[in-house]
Amino acid sequence: MNTTIKTKLSIMMFLEFFIWGAWFVTLGTYLATNLKASGSETAAVFSTQSWGAIVAPFIIGLIADRYFNAEKILGFLHLAGAFLMYQMFVSNDITVFYTYVLSYMILYMPTLALVNSVAFNQMKDPEKEFASIRVWGTIGWIVAGLAISYLFHWDSVDGISAGLLKNTFALAGGAALLLGFFSFSLPKTPPKVASTDKIKIGDILGLDALKLLKDKNFAIFFISSILICIPLAFYYQNAHPFLTQAGLENPTGKMAIGQVSETLFLLLLPVFFVRFGFKKTILLGMLAWAIRYALFAYGDGQSLSFMLIIGIALHGICYDFFFVAGQIYTNSKAGEKYKSAAQGLITLATYGIGMLVGFMVAGFITDNYKLADGSADWKMVWIIPAAIALAVFLLFGLVFSDTATTENKATAV
Repeated sequence: MNTTIKTKLSIMMFLEFFIWGAWFVTLGTYLATNLKASGSETAAVFSTQSWGAIVAPFIIGLIADRYFNAEKILGFLHLAGAFLMYQMFVSNDITVFYTYVLSYMILYMPTLALVNSVAFNQMKDPEKEFASIRVWGTIGWIVAGLAISYLFHWDSVDGISAGLLKNTFALAGGAALLLGFFSFSLPKTPPKVASTDKIKIGDILGLDALKLLKDKNFAIFFISSILICIPLAFYYQNAHPFLTQAGLENPTGKMAIGQVSETLFLLLLPVFFVRFGFKKTILLGMLAWAIRYALFAYGDGQSLSFMLIIGIALHGICYDFFFVAGQIYTNSKAGEKYKSAAQGLITLATYGIGMLVGFMVAGFITDNYKLADGSADWKMVWIIPAAIALAVFLLFGLVFSDTATTENKATAV
């Protein structure tokens, strides 16, 4: 890959995840402080990510893979997204805001697959080349968080009281506008399927991979993947409002520690796979969720702020040792015939169904566990998902057998 193309792909990844990190991290706090949203209303807004994940395969399978170049669709989706970001910026009503954010997520979630498609199309050896491109996405997310906290101070106490968090939508919208136009300069990525080929909904949703559920261990992993997404949703929905109310300074910037951790543990993941196998690796990821939430439940933003920082830093283990490890396991079990379908099915099950249920549960818990002054009982808000994560950990540890995966772990990594 020549330097010009590599630079363009790196910029694409940087902007793609800068956009997401610029508004999604602070969304929970914005909804509570600017729009006075309830827990169930906040859950409904966050669940738009899941609806976007459910709709995304149809946009990719019915349009991107059949009729138009991926880079052109990427450009149009981000330009439309920039317009919707502006509408979110000026919206003052939670019902109207929900309409815009739902529309945005339906457009944004497919772009996660499109940027990968554009990148992979330029690579001769993706296993060696992709990581150096994808890491710029993580850097983009980190830069967005640092800018919000340390450059603009929108998430400071004064900034929140002044309503400055709404500026995150302007920042994300500007980046979306830039990426929208920039996308048309990316390398051409033509459709991979002839427009005359017969459309199979089962192929689009990855339903052919349901045959893998006949394998007891894969079925246990599949169910566990859905269940662990319930506590995961609590983090996305409640972490920033909690850290803000706990008094942790520059919470958005400090949450970027999670992405740094994610990068570090991604490099360590192959080592854990080789030494401990899939089962122990994924169990560690599950246990990390329970430990993280216990730290949140008993920490605070003053004398025990180190507990909150450790909880944030555990993100690398929580995410990489479960989700990335799960993707590797799925790849090893599916074989060539169902490889793409299996990954699509797992994504649909986790980011679609699992997190959709998770956001609803998180909203219900936040609404129903209150202190005497009407504020959220954060100890209970975190103890409950910690218990759920621990239950999934025990279920998986007792029922899943690693014997079938041990022989595959070297090839999977």
